[in-house]
Amino acid sequence: MQERPLVALPVQEKIAVLFKRISTPIWARAIIFKTLSMKKIDLQPLFKISEIGSASGLVYKDNSLYIISDNSSYLYKYDINEKKINKIELFEKSQENIPKIDKMDFESITLKGDKLYLFGSGSTSNRNKRIAYNLENTKIKEKDITNLFIKLRYKASINHEDLNIEGALYDNYKWYFFQRGNGAQSKNGLFIFNKEKKEINFTAIELPKLQNIEATFTDAVLVDTQIYFLAAVENTTSTYDDGEILGSFIGSLSLNTFEVNFTELITNKNKFEGLTLFKNSDAAIEFLLCEDNDTKIMETVIYKLTITL
Repeated sequence: MQERPLVALPVQEKIAVLFKRISTPIWARAIIFKTLSMKKIDLQPLFKISEIGSASGLVYKDNSLYIISDNSSYLYKYDINEKKINKIELFEKSQENIPKIDKMDFESITLKGDKLYLFGSGSTSNRNKRIAYNLENTKIKEKDITNLFIKLRYKASINHEDLNIEGALYDNYKWYFFQRGNGAQSKNGLFIFNKEKKEINFTAIELPKLQNIEATFTDAVLVDTQIYFLAAVENTTSTYDDGEILGSFIGSLSLNTFEVNFTELITNKNKFEGLTLFKNSDAAIEFLLCEDNDTKIMETVIYKLTITL
């Protein structure tokens, strides 16, 4: 089989081939890899949406944004062209600005087929719901996933109060749940739930630090074979109480190995909690982001983040 020309390979594969051709010490490879893999990243506010506060996740589809809030029991559909918002009641008496002790804490939203799946964080006993919203017929199905969260905690040896699922995606019969390790145990990582084999695995993942506080996952989205993620640095050791925001990172993991390809600090003041693919080309990837401002203000700013490849 003829070897592909070096120029035709993606940057990461190109670097790996070069390492094989030359004698490079292992300690130097990480420095070289990081330097050659550096990406140009641009973050800009795009537009503002009224009537949504504490945005915690979003999905872009057909020129609309589907947005969740961690203190609301509505699903919000925002038409970007019309600049109109539609509040979708997920329960008989949906509410906004729900007190922290009572909220269902929807922190994850992802698209699987023609359905949107919303997940509670699992950080308290009333945050164990999964909602499936059918985009075709608008039917809503609620499920209690307490047993699944118990199995996740058991697999990673996480205490009840330290489980904090803040991102979810589905690929090839597997659910990927992103554990935000901002509790006392600092267990930051990725759960892989294989539905066919009924098997759960956990991979601990180390992320960068700011002021000696490690960044923790806040959302993720799959693009081809790469998982792009957000991670925030918050000065707290509680999954329940908020802390001082020190910044947010964008980064990516390999879907196959879960190795971190890159991380880049994109802000030192925002806690970004939602990430969705907007546009994808050979030259650049564009994402839309939302932030949780941890207030009762009913207003959300949507940002565009561009990674030049």
